[in-house]
Amino acid sequence: MTIGQRRLGGEGPQVGALGLGCMGMSQSYGVRDDAESVATLHRAIDLGVTLLDTADVYGAGANERLLAQVLADRRDEVVLATKVGLVPAAGQSIPGGVDGTPEHIHAGIRDSLRRLGTDHVDLYYLHRVDPDVPVEESVGAMGELVEQGLVRHLGLSEPSADQLRRAFGVHPIAAVQSEWSLFTRDVETDVLPAARELGVTLVPFSPLGRGLLTGAVTSTQDMAADDMRRGFPRFAPENLEANLALVEQVRAVAAEHGATAGQVALAWLLAQGPDVVPIPGTKRRRYLEENVAAAEVRLTAEDLARLDGLRPAGARYAEGSLMARLVERR
Repeated sequence: MTIGQRRLGGEGPQVGALGLGCMGMSQSYGVRDDAESVATLHRAIDLGVTLLDTADVYGAGANERLLAQVLADRRDEVVLATKVGLVPAAGQSIPGGVDGTPEHIHAGIRDSLRRLGTDHVDLYYLHRVDPDVPVEESVGAMGELVEQGLVRHLGLSEPSADQLRRAFGVHPIAAVQSEWSLFTRDVETDVLPAARELGVTLVPFSPLGRGLLTGAVTSTQDMAADDMRRGFPRFAPENLEANLALVEQVRAVAAEHGATAGQVALAWLLAQGPDVVPIPGTKRRRYLEENVAAAEVRLTAEDLARLDGLRPAGARYAEGSLMARLVERR
């Protein structure tokens, strides 16, 4: 099984065509299983999944400490990405605010490096642009970390096209991480064209629609009590039935390829261009292996046309939530 390689930005590192989102290993999607998560990380590297994606806010630092267990022996085999800018809610491991000040960024990298047990990060993202801090100021501070050798390349998570262009004017940006899937297409309007104009790689997070595109979730009752998806509009009963009907259309395409709906969703993203590196998240080896096999699914032009028209019911985030407010203020 081979997934091939793609480059991050014009001068960034080569990575496997699929990366691994690590957030769910430490928060948001049910009970943690650190032993299985560590085994999954090792298996990912064995399969050529070299871009490992974490953030300082995931599990309030727990996710970076988890990765450190694998990096201790395999640091040179991976391209390590972490993020700064979101801050945990008081006493919780979920984001409660945003801080893009230079002071926070400079302190953040040192804390992350300590937890990760490494002397540098290959890709450092601004997790969200702080509405109260000019993006040029935040990226300027991140650029200083490159000069100090603590960071190799810079990225932005969920910027607007204007913010991306302004950031790029301060320092080269290797990657933009945005939610992008068959069920989330906003990035295609402005951000994707801007990224391609600048030679920036797109790194789609939640490429499986937070699990919705796999068809595995048929009710919020399938989720743990603390699963964050319980609060997402697309999983609300009034929207879920309509969205699962769309998943059946993905399944129909998948059946023609002897694949799963999730594999087709990932294959669709991979087919969008060689400058796209999705990072599906999982904490289990069997799902990792299923995701990696998506790289071997070859969709036809007819398949892509059938899938392009899917649009889900419900917004990405609950109205008034922190993430929804940050999207509105871009």
